[in-house]
Amino acid sequence: MTRKVSTRKSAEERRAEAEQLHETITEQIEALRDSETWTRFLAFAQAFHRYSLGNLLLSFAQCPEATQVAGYRTWQSLNRQVRKGEHGIRIFGGRDVRETVENEQTGEEEEQRRVRFFPVSVFDMGQTDLIDEKAGDPANIAQPLTGDDTAGIYNAVADYLTGKGWSVEREPIAGAANGYTATDGTQRVVIDANLYPAQAAKTALHEAAHVILHAGEDHAEYVEHRGIKETEAESVAHIVAGILGLDTSAYSVGYVAGWSNCDTDTVKATAANVLRAAHALADGITTTDSPAPVAA
Repeated sequence: MTRKVSTRKSAEERRAEAEQLHETITEQIEALRDSETWTRFLAFAQAFHRYSLGNLLLSFAQCPEATQVAGYRTWQSLNRQVRKGEHGIRIFGGRDVRETVENEQTGEEEEQRRVRFFPVSVFDMGQTDLIDEKAGDPANIAQPLTGDDTAGIYNAVADYLTGKGWSVEREPIAGAANGYTATDGTQRVVIDANLYPAQAAKTALHEAAHVILHAGEDHAEYVEHRGIKETEAESVAHIVAGILGLDTSAYSVGYVAGWSNCDTDTVKATAANVLRAAHALADGITTTDSPAPVAA
């Protein structure tokens, strides 16, 4: 039998609460934008190179759970050390080179510039450790959830996805990612085996949102616009969890802020997609209990 979360909220009540929760996360992101925590995170994020779509696809193919990648020396400058024995993600770097060539029309030598590409290794943040823990971690704006999944959200989401033809697996994930949705056609959702039940429930909701919103999209489209896709998926998770009594603000606000660059216009622009998926997911994993009759 398919497991579902019991609720006394009607579909209309859930929809009204979903809209309120979406407004609330926008307000919380606006508050975060004015904080010292965001200032430190922004300085951290600006240190990363903007990779081409080709390199993003290469990186994602080798490490689908990657969250932030950089070279060995860049990580050291950010107070993080790549762990010994970690295998790099191979992408292509480019360097401007000057060379003297003969102009075929004039016969004169002239200098030309071109870009020479060569393979380089980068590493995901999950392959690194803090060098000086006392200095703190500016990347840490999303606090992992602890505690139990008292409503049984994880089991309900797992059954919902299974009913859609997806498998849901719990296994250790090397790196910072809590879960991922496979993009190789295997229709697998993987959730880190080491999460607290509350975090596992939220992550399952996040991956279910990816299945609803993004699984049918072109993979390159997802990679190129990953910030928007992650903003949508986490907003859905926050909304549905909130409807079911699990407050994910400690994690979701920072996560959405990071992927949206703390831009509330981006969050607002995704509202239609987010609410559509949140309604579908909430309807799919809940069963409505009738209120107990009042004694005469």
